[in-house]
Amino acid sequence: MSGGSLPRRLTAPTAGWTTRADVVVIGSGIAGLTTALKARRAGRVLLVTKTVLDAGSTRWAQGGIAAALDPADSPDEHLRDTLAAGVGVCDEAAVRMLVRQGSRLVHELAGLGTDFDRQPDGQLALTREGGHHRRRIAHAGGDATGAEIERALIAAVRAARDIEIIEHALVLDLLTDAAGRACGVTLHVIGEGQRDGVGAVLGRAVVLATGGLGQVYAATTNPPVSTGDGVALALRAGAVVTDLEFVQFHPTVLWRGSAAQGQQPLISEAVRGEGAVLIDVDGVAFMAGRHPLADLAPRDVVAREIFRQMAVTGTDHVLLDARALGRERIESRFPTIVASCRVHGIDPVTDPIPVAPAAHYASGGVRTDLRGRTTVPGLYACGEVSCTGVHGANRLASNSLLEGLVFADAIAADLAMGLPAPGAPVESGAYGDDQAWIADAAQRGDVQRAMSEGAGVLRSATSLSETVAGLAKVGAGADPGVESWEVTNLLSVSAAITAGATVREETRGSHWRADFPDPVERWRGHLLTTLSVGGVLRTRFVPLR
Repeated sequence: MSGGSLPRRLTAPTAGWTTRADVVVIGSGIAGLTTALKARRAGRVLLVTKTVLDAGSTRWAQGGIAAALDPADSPDEHLRDTLAAGVGVCDEAAVRMLVRQGSRLVHELAGLGTDFDRQPDGQLALTREGGHHRRRIAHAGGDATGAEIERALIAAVRAARDIEIIEHALVLDLLTDAAGRACGVTLHVIGEGQRDGVGAVLGRAVVLATGGLGQVYAATTNPPVSTGDGVALALRAGAVVTDLEFVQFHPTVLWRGSAAQGQQPLISEAVRGEGAVLIDVDGVAFMAGRHPLADLAPRDVVAREIFRQMAVTGTDHVLLDARALGRERIESRFPTIVASCRVHGIDPVTDPIPVAPAAHYASGGVRTDLRGRTTVPGLYACGEVSCTGVHGANRLASNSLLEGLVFADAIAADLAMGLPAPGAPVESGAYGDDQAWIADAAQRGDVQRAMSEGAGVLRSATSLSETVAGLAKVGAGADPGVESWEVTNLLSVSAAITAGATVREETRGSHWRADFPDPVERWRGHLLTTLSVGGVLRTRFVPLR
């Protein structure tokens, strides 16, 4: 199957400086920081981050981290909930690995210094979120779990003498040797002394932990740095990316008006886990009877039901009513959310919170095996940038932080088994002899509007065709700076998402086709996308056995 093509070809600019390490880790969320800490067994580690260490998505994770931590719970129950949320396209071996390793690694995080919330007897305090049948979500600071995990991991990384850190560095492209093995990356660094400008980091292995791609949409919970850089790099390097059409829209994001753009405040699913309910603008609770778990149904179900209710009432948002929780419980359990709402003139103690779905999480990404290895030798991927098969068509709440932990641990174990010495970098030749092409930085909004209007929560053949046409209008820019590279990456990832969404003619999980409203058994499988010579995206379907 052919899923369309990128408007232009792209190659990385010539490097002006060079440095070396054994393992190069790109990204500083839970996946990148954990990998860096554990990969020291394989040699010297260089950790690269796009802005500063704590600027990624991990710090914004409110709900928590899921694992079978309660003696009454079990990995098998966690497995069942994850498979159910994934709507038939999870890779069960990956999910089993996740749930079996989860408890050990969460306790390991606590031992590293993460201050999880605890009960009076010292046991971890656990909550419940959508899709979970048990309370298995460990949290910190009420609703500041990601920030606390990030704090503890950054402290450990900074204390490690054998980890070098380069901040304010956008990764551009993968370097490969004559045999096609990863041997480093090119970076665009700003304000780092002698390393200012474009340079190269050579290494025996490269780990992508670059996070998500939410900024392809006009409104998202993702921070500004989440521009799909790792997926775009992997495509240009010839790696397989999988199931990019499964972009999860979080159902309860603070609604700030239809014109709101950029990163939007998230209202954690844990609020519903503690008893809040969704109501429409007329005060009618609408989730009862639409799913056995009602307000705690999986995210794809809740997002779709919110859209349906908005259509019924003719509005562009619904309301989340947490007033029954009471002032003390709301303010102590959700201090971050309460503060964010009050900044925008809403008091959750006395007012229902206006919410609507917004782009949140990429369930697909760079395809890996159970050791985090991509289809390019020497290139690994971990966290949201990857597709391990854990999430299927729809990520189960609070499994993302756990996935970063588990697969970072697996990557480090694989690296410790020995790293071959790659050859010197060579020109890939993947794009022929054409000149490098960088997108116009001023057209970032054009990309985001095209994706939001035609490839958002609800899609169709017509809307996707219009999105393809809109993306094709993005022109070249004259300045090969960071902003232009980001728009180029957004454009590449948008084209790949649209290609997958066009090919998959069904509704499954977070992929909702108006013209194919039901799941179809023959589509129970994965869409594998690669970028071929000439910049053409090729997408093929591989059924699950």
